[in-house]
Amino acid sequence: MSKSRLRTAVPASRRAVIAALTAAALVGALAACTSSSTRPEPSDVAVVDGGEIVIGAEQEPDCADWIATCGGSIWGTYVMQIPTMPSVFQTRLVDDEWQPTPSDLVTGEPEVVVGDDGTQTITYSINPDAVWSDGEPITSADFAYTALQIRDGDDIFDKTGYDRITAVDSSDPATAVVTLSSAYAGWRTLFSVYGVMPSHLLEGQDRAAIMADGYDFSGGPWKIEKWTRGTSVTLVPNENYWGEKPHLDKVTFLFLPDTTAAFQALKSGQVSVLAPTPQLDALNQIEAGLPGIRSQVDPRSGNLEAIWLNNAVAPFDSVAVRQALAYSIDRDAIVKRLFGSLGIDEAQQSFNSPMVAPFAADDFSQYSLDLDKVDELMQGDGWSKNGDGVWAKGGETATFSIKTLAGNKRRDLTVQVLQSQLADAGFEMTIDQVTPADLFGTIAPEGDFQAGIWALVDTFPDPTLSSTFSSVNIPGDANGFSGINFYRTDIEGLDDLLAQVDTEVDQDARVAASQEADALIAENVPSLPLDVVPNVLLWSEKVGGPLQINPIEGPFWNLAEWGLAG
Repeated sequence: MSKSRLRTAVPASRRAVIAALTAAALVGALAACTSSSTRPEPSDVAVVDGGEIVIGAEQEPDCADWIATCGGSIWGTYVMQIPTMPSVFQTRLVDDEWQPTPSDLVTGEPEVVVGDDGTQTITYSINPDAVWSDGEPITSADFAYTALQIRDGDDIFDKTGYDRITAVDSSDPATAVVTLSSAYAGWRTLFSVYGVMPSHLLEGQDRAAIMADGYDFSGGPWKIEKWTRGTSVTLVPNENYWGEKPHLDKVTFLFLPDTTAAFQALKSGQVSVLAPTPQLDALNQIEAGLPGIRSQVDPRSGNLEAIWLNNAVAPFDSVAVRQALAYSIDRDAIVKRLFGSLGIDEAQQSFNSPMVAPFAADDFSQYSLDLDKVDELMQGDGWSKNGDGVWAKGGETATFSIKTLAGNKRRDLTVQVLQSQLADAGFEMTIDQVTPADLFGTIAPEGDFQAGIWALVDTFPDPTLSSTFSSVNIPGDANGFSGINFYRTDIEGLDDLLAQVDTEVDQDARVAASQEADALIAENVPSLPLDVVPNVLLWSEKVGGPLQINPIEGPFWNLAEWGLAG
């Protein structure tokens, strides 16, 4: 299933520039940083029980139905999903690497058997102490309900992996036995990225309606007390959680999409914690120093930002035009202008993020600014420049609109630079600012765009290109508008390679297939990767606990361990 979530306020996302980035360079630029290690150590300050804190959140999710397309916001995952939804695997630091480890929902690593007929059986032993917030046990029926809701539902964010499930044996409440029609190498993502939902509360009900505006159940250390649309989400401890209980009595996430306002709220004490994306004004304020504020930077990131192209509409329904666009842009210059102060000056060359580095190749490195190559490709595709210097063909011009999100100054600068560079190459680009709800609720799923700029965020350390580029994940009537291949990518031979990445259990063969897929993607340029940026966490010295960025689960992954500094 998909390990990617949408991040509308981030400047980069999926994988390569990080290889050239060192935490030392970042820490040199960010005066308040606490660590110069490439694996930042947690700032572990003793805490007292009780009290509450307010955290600034850059984005408000569209809904809290995490398996639906509307639940694709990474901030929704950070703020509500991870604190409340039980999952089989969690991402933890093991031998200095973030790896999937069994959570306390299960008694240990699930048993996996691949049969002679090619089917795969996964047996989950459920922790007998695991209960929902109403005291009801978490059982195999919850696994069965979740699996079938995803496999058979409409408007599902991504069905990858679940679409292989042929049966879930829930006859023993303490044991869920899941059978897949074929081997799935990414089986650990099942019941981990989405988590598990309570069948006793949702079976036979309208799940989407119940979960749209938050929900009162929980299988995690926190539960949602209130979601005030447009303002905040408040979490309180789940008194029936079987694991470590939160130290704090309450945590409020205050929605502050404007970076300037967010930093003012931090400096005034209105909020105690921020996890800002490295906007230009944010970097300037951090470099200037923030009294009483500590910070941490981690150069590893699952965030990849790209120029996303709709392959099904003009002018990007032509491979030659997409290739010409790639040769029209000096991506290194854009990245250096945005993040040069952080030591980042090279573009991302793969749609695989740093979280799955072994699976990535660098085939997009062939595309650098080359106007002669642009002319060759466009003229070979039947285009010629008109009197305005814009490519024209058959009465149409190479004019397109790029969707971007309002209020993001770094992205505003990005599209302005793109507009200038593309004009020099003969492309006419207009800028259309939209809201996150419109972009990811209707515009992108329905393919009502030519180009856009946004980020995907890996939420599990496993390759995920099939969810992004496999043709079966193009939203449409046939699949109930499920899937996040908003780009209508359908490249001959690519589905088979991505299916091999999903299925192949031999690691070497899996990596080889992924890198071959990378090369095919670069050849066809269904979209164009830009950059990857680090994660940043800022907090008041009044907040204690083992604060540490988790590049997969986000900055608040261990919120239950936070508290007021003792």
